[in-house]
Amino acid sequence: MRWPGWMGEAPVYRPPSEAESLILPVTTGCSWNRCAFCEMYADRRYAVTPLDEIDAWLAAAARSGWPVRRVFLADGDPLAVDTDHLLAVLDRIRTRFPVLNRISAYASPRNLRDKSDAELAALAAAGLGLVYAGIESGDDEVLRRVRKGESAASTIAALRRARAAGLRVSVMVINGLGGSTLSAAHAAGSAAVVSAVDPEYVSTLVLGLPPGGRRFRAAFGDGFEPLDAAGLLAELGAFVGAVHCRRAVFRCDHASNFLPLRGILSRDRDRLLAEITAGLAAFRDLPLSQIRPLDQY
Repeated sequence: MRWPGWMGEAPVYRPPSEAESLILPVTTGCSWNRCAFCEMYADRRYAVTPLDEIDAWLAAAARSGWPVRRVFLADGDPLAVDTDHLLAVLDRIRTRFPVLNRISAYASPRNLRDKSDAELAALAAAGLGLVYAGIESGDDEVLRRVRKGESAASTIAALRRARAAGLRVSVMVINGLGGSTLSAAHAAGSAAVVSAVDPEYVSTLVLGLPPGGRRFRAAFGDGFEPLDAAGLLAELGAFVGAVHCRRAVFRCDHASNFLPLRGILSRDRDRLLAEITAGLAAFRDLPLSQIRPLDQY
């Protein structure tokens, strides 16, 4: 059974694991909104949701009678908001729904970097339990070409600070983001960054672009060539084989993935790699349009 609605503008964007959560938009849009691969917030002007609107949405959710056990703070980067405002939001959530399993949010490395250690610790103490950070790639050249505004070093530093403050971290990597030319560097760099952060969760999704992908291709330059199914799985296998985390749960459960995977990296690496190898054999000669629902090239 799924949450019957959400607060704020549609469509709503959330991680797969937040399907049962109350989606509460602390912001509209994304304060950065320059990443060449992301069209999610292109038509939304960035704004912070006033506290009276937060109060009204929480009251409406409470009146619905739905058993709220998780709350996800939207839109693209709610941690860009002033910390006092966020603390007020968290206090309102906890007051309205005192029995919660989790409050979570998207957070870019930039958001985390802009907050002090004390601010991050205060957010964790106030109930923010998990942040989803799209690192996208750990290769500096890929990051530069897609206009992420981060480097491998800046990403590692920001996410380590979040973990040290008591926040659990879920990182996301985009399979295929470097195209055929930078695939090997993308896989190796991403594995190195994830290993250095040692997060609680790791997930991948497959690059999807609007038809033609003109904005992305213009930013990337040098004739971007998307990976086919075999290339995507080979890159995924290289990443899984190279990443080393103590206890991270690995998931490929986004709708863009055509090979669902789940396991604990330190325990299930051999099984995951075997499943990827089997997928290579099964999908090698099939076009992406036949094997995944979100093919948009």
